[in-house]
Amino acid sequence: MRTAGLVLLAPAAWLALAASPAAAAPGEVQTVCASTLTPSGWVDVSWGNSISCGSTTAPNIKQIKQLTGLPVGTTVNACASTYQPAGWVQVSTYYSSSCRYSVVPSLEPNAWTLKRVS
Repeated sequence: MRTAGLVLLAPAAWLALAASPAAAAPGEVQTVCASTLTPSGWVDVSWGNSISCGSTTAPNIKQIKQLTGLPVGTTVNACASTYQPAGWVQVSTYYSSSCRYSVVPSLEPNAWTLKRVS
């Protein structure tokens, strides 16, 4: 029964991972395969593993967040695996285990707090 449920959920999970972020609302978070380029105006907010995107020996999925349209003064925590969009500045840098996008672990800063300035 459990296996049957996973088989039924796999296509739905793949559709969610393959969805286009083109028409997303400001602040919306979507999950995509790591091989998908993070679109302009978006940042990576966490990394993980999913069989839906292939081998799970390395982080192969990421959650991305739409920053376009968020008000000036908004702060967002983001992984340093993408650049911050225009109009956003880094206000702090730190380590986050949810931003590990490599198989090789490191305790070096890999995340930012970003603030919308314009």
